[in-house]
Amino acid sequence: MIGVFGGTFDPVHYGHLRTLLEVCELLPLSEVRLIPCHIPAHRGVPGATPKQRLAMLQLALQDIPRFVVDQRELDRGGRSYTVDTLTSLRDELGAAPLCLILGMDAFIKLDTWHEWSRLIELAHIVVMQRPGCVMPSGAVAELVARHRVNDKKYLMRSAAGGIWFQQVTQLEIAATAIREQVAQERDIRFLLPETVREYIKANNLYH
Repeated sequence: MIGVFGGTFDPVHYGHLRTLLEVCELLPLSEVRLIPCHIPAHRGVPGATPKQRLAMLQLALQDIPRFVVDQRELDRGGRSYTVDTLTSLRDELGAAPLCLILGMDAFIKLDTWHEWSRLIELAHIVVMQRPGCVMPSGAVAELVARHRVNDKKYLMRSAAGGIWFQQVTQLEIAATAIREQVAQERDIRFLLPETVREYIKANNLYH
């Protein structure tokens, strides 16, 4: 069973890595593909270039078993749509179980994504749920009602089609706040891997 987690990773930080590690261990997943987007569909242009974001992600994952950098969205170019990425993964992996991993903040807005109703046909959706988070409403709530599963074994038996809510540790770390702290010349130690912090400093990013 393979996990898929996309984002700008501008920069990657422990809020990403710690929660993904928990999901990887608890489901369990044989690997997690971290996929940096080229041009995000739902936010502004990243502060770092695609090449720089890829380099930071590679540095962050170099000693983490089961975490794999997948640069297919960067290679594809243009605006990055998850439906295209899952389609390409499905073409490669056949009927292997795929789990699209999302934070709750992204999941509750799933109905604004490009061809969002196709996602559940291509992969399971694993929602990282933190204490006190807001549950989805409207069309996304209807999707949950139809596809929510309460046995993780279902995810292993099927290629796609289930929604699983996974409790994870609350880590209030955000890439936006890290970029702001760099711009203010504040210390960002312990928010992200040291290799990434050194790369940001060496390349004068986010100033």
